Amino acid sequence: MALTFRTLRGAEIEAALDDLARLRISVFRDWPYLYDGSLDYERDYMASYIGNARAVLIAAFEGATLVGAATGSPLADHAEDFAAAFSGSDLPLERVFYCAESVLLPEYRGQGAGHAFFDGREAHARALGVGYSAFCSVIRPENHPLRPEAARSHDVFWRKRGYRPLEGVVARFAWKDVDEAEISDKSLQFWGKPL
Repeated sequence: MALTFRTLRGAEIEAALDDLARLRISVFRDWPYLYDGSLDYERDYMASYIGNARAVLIAAFEGATLVGAATGSPLADHAEDFAAAFSGSDLPLERVFYCAESVLLPEYRGQGAGHAFFDGREAHARALGVGYSAFCSVIRPENHPLRPEAARSHDVFWRKRGYRPLEGVVARFAWKDVDEAEISDKSLQFWGKPL
């Protein structure tokens, strides 16, 4: 189960989007996202990567099979979704690179993919001349009824990478949880660091 990593840009990203959509649906179904996704929703969500020369996808493969991926692009490309979260911040959107999803099938975890995903996206951001890297993580209460007993936070990993929560920078984004009948808003905490 040795992983190989490739950095995809341009048309290579577009060619990988259906595989990425399936990964997102599978991985994000688990805690803490609890996402009840569909291919149609995914295609709409990922449309900003099509034809976007500033976007990147760090892909993890076992052989020819995509088993993990991390995407990113300048936050300004996501302004419609996240501008409100940064409205009280002194960080201008055009100076921030947004590390979007990081998804990896469970059986491939613990092999360094998390570091490879951040290393690749941060290098891409630096090459674009963007001076700050950020991502967001869903906020769930400790007593959430679907929280697994063994659930653990990724906070320690993120802090070791130099990321810190951005005070007051909280986004609202809607999706349908696995136990919901309808889509509902979720709060997501932004984390960031200078590059």
